[in-house]
Amino acid sequence: MIRPALSPARTRGRAAAAAAALLLLLTSCTPASPQGPQPEAPAQPYAHIHGMAVDSETGKVMLATHDGLFGLGSGSPEKIGPAIDLMGFAPAGNDHYYASGHPAPDTGLPEPAGLLRSQDGGETWQQVSLGGVSDFHALAVTRSGIIGFDGTLKTTADLETWTTREVGFDPYHLSGTPTGDVVLATTAAGVHRSTDGGKTWAAPSTGPVLLLTAFATASTVIGVAPDGAVHVSSDAGRTWRATGTATGQPSALTAAGPDERPQIWVATPTGIEHSVDGGETFSTEIK
Repeated sequence: MIRPALSPARTRGRAAAAAAALLLLLTSCTPASPQGPQPEAPAQPYAHIHGMAVDSETGKVMLATHDGLFGLGSGSPEKIGPAIDLMGFAPAGNDHYYASGHPAPDTGLPEPAGLLRSQDGGETWQQVSLGGVSDFHALAVTRSGIIGFDGTLKTTADLETWTTREVGFDPYHLSGTPTGDVVLATTAAGVHRSTDGGKTWAAPSTGPVLLLTAFATASTVIGVAPDGAVHVSSDAGRTWRATGTATGQPSALTAAGPDERPQIWVATPTGIEHSVDGGETFSTEIK
């Protein structure tokens, strides 16, 4: 089916509406609620999902939630590791994750957690740096280190020494890949892009206003707008094309190859939606 091209006025209108919705989210630590009746919360053993990742070996979708880490396989979500409100969450490959947030008192971790690392699939977490100082609400892993946002944008190559980057914007979400140095930052002005692990940035010129992005491969990136509209980039975030739409306001996103038609998972207030055709269609995986 060939869809008619949007007029410039309609395109600008949609971009403005998306920017306004993202700006509303940026003013709060919790997702904004749309007007009208709200959907029932999913009957799951966790509250809000802050982040997601796909385990490359098992195929499980890892859910970083207000109540800790959960693994979603063929059955019900399974609790993994201690109770930590995992705000920032980023995969580094081979059962290796970085996170930040607010640990339960019995974990022995500082509050806020600073940068945490797990090398066993989330079963255990070690405090690495900035414990009691930083609460990273956005994290990304690159080939050259870690980038995080705790009110200011920071990068580290050795996990201990952090450099503040004065970039002129506050990201809502960060994404990257441990195999490259491209980082994407979503803002109300559009997607900012870095090719050097977050040291320098190119401001958005054209393209959609996105809430979340996720690398399916080193070159294929999935983006989702505040209204659930899904976009795909085949050149690591330089350009985007629209595909389908997920239902409801997204709170987390992850994707996995192949390049042509990656699988996509989107967390919304009513469950986790799954696409096997590059975002053209979605089905609800869990409610």
